[in-house]
Amino acid sequence: MTPTSLFEPIGHESLADAVVAQIEELIAAGILKQGRKLPSERDLAESLNVSRPKLREALHALEERGLVQIRHGEGTFVAALTGQAMLPALLSLYGRHEPAFFDYLEYRREQEGFAARLAAQRATKSDKARIAEILQEMERAWREQDSEASRETDIALHTAIVDASQNATLIHMMASIYDLTRQGVFYNRDFLRTIDGTGKELFDQHVGLGQAVIEGDEARAETAALEHINYVEKSFRMGIEQKQREAMAEKRRLLSRSASK
Repeated sequence: MTPTSLFEPIGHESLADAVVAQIEELIAAGILKQGRKLPSERDLAESLNVSRPKLREALHALEERGLVQIRHGEGTFVAALTGQAMLPALLSLYGRHEPAFFDYLEYRREQEGFAARLAAQRATKSDKARIAEILQEMERAWREQDSEASRETDIALHTAIVDASQNATLIHMMASIYDLTRQGVFYNRDFLRTIDGTGKELFDQHVGLGQAVIEGDEARAETAALEHINYVEKSFRMGIEQKQREAMAEKRRLLSRSASK
């Protein structure tokens, strides 16, 4: 039977402990991720078929276990479970040192290749529908040259594929990594879109990756993920080399002007 709600009604014999168990299961599976706001107390109690006092009891138990944060006046949120991938000082340091960026890509390449293969094996109908919807939105963003929507759909696609791997550890760890990507810590994604003038190559790579997962082609999905990151790495190396050539050319021009005076 297809679920109609994230939460399932609980029988009166279970109550608070069953609420705790159900929310814990959703967190452990990576369905509820850190920072996610839970439904309002009223909606949650109705979905779970429990009284609001019993719901509060369960939420307080989850808070004591460090799994949720109850913010008065704001609601209940899934707690930070994996912590920050890097502290601000290290992020700043990485942002100034190019080798760190390529270490980041190396890590992503291996994890995303693994995730794509698992996703092609394990993706459910819902996972595939989600990926297909993101690809449609990605195409719209590309055609309209909407850079903000392109960035968001890029991260959304990679996240959806990792989620479809059904590997909870991978889901939680990569969520932290994608936060760095969303913050633009390592690079400005817009640069990639300018390489071929339109961003078409980047778009085609994402479509190929998403379709391979949808079609359940494990080898093609893994290869597409690896080749995508290889493209990103190659493109940025080219960009760095071009900047270096331009800097050297400018120094030669300045030296030549100085010598002619």
